[in-house]
Amino acid sequence: MSEPDNDDSGRTQRLPLIERELDAAGPASAHDAVPTLRKEDGGGRAGRFWSARRVPAALVALVVLGCVGLLLYDVAAVRAGHPAMRWRRELADGLATRPLDDVWTLVGAGVAAALGLWLLLFALTPGLRAILPMRRTSADVRAGLDRRAAAMMLRDRAMEVSGVQSVRVAVGRSKVRVRAESHFRALDDVRADLDTVLAAAVRQLGLAAPPRLSVRVGRPARKG
Repeated sequence: MSEPDNDDSGRTQRLPLIERELDAAGPASAHDAVPTLRKEDGGGRAGRFWSARRVPAALVALVVLGCVGLLLYDVAAVRAGHPAMRWRRELADGLATRPLDDVWTLVGAGVAAALGLWLLLFALTPGLRAILPMRRTSADVRAGLDRRAAAMMLRDRAMEVSGVQSVRVAVGRSKVRVRAESHFRALDDVRADLDTVLAAAVRQLGLAAPPRLSVRVGRPARKG
């Protein structure tokens, strides 16, 4: 469950995502103890969240329903003594007479194969790339952290380092890229402090697979 929270600037920020996995017996009462994952049960590890993909599924269902409905209507019309639709007659004639090495045949086959691979990619990948799974400490609770929220937290920590003027943070699934500009202090000292502060901040995020840290520090561009 993810709930929006409005900050003072009017922008909406996404909070960490939390799921509670319930069994068939129904929701647990407030007095029930939360089961803790043991080390031998793989405690701390968590997989990515799977997207429901309602929009692609609805689009595919509508296209398939429309095509099947039109085909069934034409078949029923032919059975009732009416001529087949022109598009079906031309399609049948084309499939019967056009050679396999024809350009349009190859293009149609390529498009169909590309659509099939696209649907398989949607079916076999989790999705929700913006949600980073957090370390599990309970058997029936899963939590995820929005990548933009993580980037904002790391940016705030980096701005606390002495000498840092501006910071850009990009949080990926396996790597955090930090680009900082320092207007005073030696760049090596600023980079060392950023490495220490951000490494601790990444650990505090509680991610199931902590990303690697890449820090670059430079001087701001001179104006004029």
